[in-house]
Amino acid sequence: MNTHWMPEGTVYGTLLNFQREHALWAPRMNEAPYKAPPTAPVLYIKTANTFTAAGHSIALPAGQPVSVAATLGLVMGARGVTGAVLFNDVAIVHESYYRPPVKFQCVDGFLGVGPECVPLQRLGGLDGLSGLVLELRINGVHRQTTALAELVRDAGTLLADVNAFMTLRPGDVLMLGSDCLPDGTRPLVHAGDTVEISATGFKPAVHSFNAEHKP
Repeated sequence: MNTHWMPEGTVYGTLLNFQREHALWAPRMNEAPYKAPPTAPVLYIKTANTFTAAGHSIALPAGQPVSVAATLGLVMGARGVTGAVLFNDVAIVHESYYRPPVKFQCVDGFLGVGPECVPLQRLGGLDGLSGLVLELRINGVHRQTTALAELVRDAGTLLADVNAFMTLRPGDVLMLGSDCLPDGTRPLVHAGDTVEISATGFKPAVHSFNAEHKP
């Protein structure tokens, strides 16, 4: 029997919430169409068709470079955040964050879900999350370290700022965002690769990638 945790509500992602990527994008924030840096969190949705349980494989569209990203999601309960889950946020590589097309983010299977929701209390509450470090490995080789101490908006601030303009319901998930590599890109995967995302206190989120099979 599959006992892996899966989202029950809407999963929201957050863009430009790590200091390095925010700084890389800062020179472009005054350009059209917005002509100013964002004042509120910039969110996107990972639709239910993207959810892939831990240990399962993700199909890659032929001929499309695909990136992976380690992130942490806050799981909402009736009285606020109840726990946190590791995620592998997969996307077709694209150049702009301005109105990113759904087709890049919401391909079938493109959200690798960690195997468990760890109670927030066990992690030291929202403030305790700033001490977490996420490690991303591809085929066992370390590719990226993501420190939640480097968030633009820490977990508590992001949650408050999002709640100021929308209601997060029980079962919804708010991902804190993902960091880029020093060159502004994210790690790429190919058919046959296996990605593992780990952090202290969590069971690793492991997903393999295979070529999409056309009928």
